[in-house]
Amino acid sequence: MQIPALEGRPPRFYQLAIQRDLINGWSLVREWGQEGSSGRVKKDHFTDWDRAVDAMLRIRDTQLQRGYKVVFMQGQESPHE
Repeated sequence: MQIPALEGRPPRFYQLAIQRDLINGWSLVREWGQEGSSGRVKKDHFTDWDRAVDAMLRIRDTQLQRGYKVVFMQGQESPHE
């Protein structure tokens, strides 16, 4: 997601991704900051896929309310083993 450049300030970004971790769970990885600089990163652990997706959607909705726009999106169905 991105907020466009305003009044000479660079655009801001917010990225969300869900990754499988090494202890049979899922990590929601968030990265945000100004484009062109290193952003901040936060990882939250979840024991199951559905909880990770629910958290990601809540965070996405919050950022959309703050003015971010989706500029790229790629996803896949829930992995079933």
